Amino acid sequence: MAYILTLANQKGGVGKTTTAVNLAAFLGKKKKKVLVIDLDPQGNATSGLGINKGELDTTIYDVLVNDEPVTDAIWESSADNVWICPTNINLAGAEIELVNVMSREQVLKNSIKPIKNDYDYIIIDCPPSLSILTINALTTSDGIIIPIQGEYYALEGLTQLIDTINIVKKKLNKNLSILGVVLTMFDKRTQLTRQVKEEVENYFGDKVFATEIPRNVRLAEAPSHGVAILDYDKSSKGAKAYEALASEVIKRTK
Repeated sequence: MAYILTLANQKGGVGKTTTAVNLAAFLGKKKKKVLVIDLDPQGNATSGLGINKGELDTTIYDVLVNDEPVTDAIWESSADNVWICPTNINLAGAEIELVNVMSREQVLKNSIKPIKNDYDYIIIDCPPSLSILTINALTTSDGIIIPIQGEYYALEGLTQLIDTINIVKKKLNKNLSILGVVLTMFDKRTQLTRQVKEEVENYFGDKVFATEIPRNVRLAEAPSHGVAILDYDKSSKGAKAYEALASEVIKRTK
């Protein structure tokens, strides 16, 4: 049965999608069968894994709102052993359309039940908000990875995220836990980044992954080519970091 993992942080620009795409690719490289579910209406994980958002017939929107089978919305991605349940801007309307749905927090969980045994990992990329889409992801998941950038205000808003996780755990998903916290856009040369790391470690303790994701131009370039860093520049610092993170994730989810 798949280990279901959500990338969550309501702060934008912290590396959620970059982590979702590249973690998936390196898990795939390690012979794990991976499904990425793109729950962010911006659809960056979709395009980052080589899918043209303008050519999609069936997306995660249709699964959540129109009760389409999830198997009709799964596409092969540009990464080996990685599939994607893509999205496009239609998903932005799901917030309103799910308001009156019975057990609306459980829609995603119920939708993916038929395929849970088909993958080793299901990775959910969330929007930068604590919306009904994010609540659905948390209700569905076994674990959460929280990406935190090594910059000023890194911990801003995290209390709200932790409160939301605790509420979901108490009322909707008692098995939910924080698998880990990953520091992104990390530049160990700066004093500020070192201070942020110290604050994050004080707050989360051993939940912080040993792997730090560096600022890396090649990481930033890869999505425009529709591929993960593994297939764009596997010798780059960013690629080596995500390979190490994938190894840590496997170790923590055995």
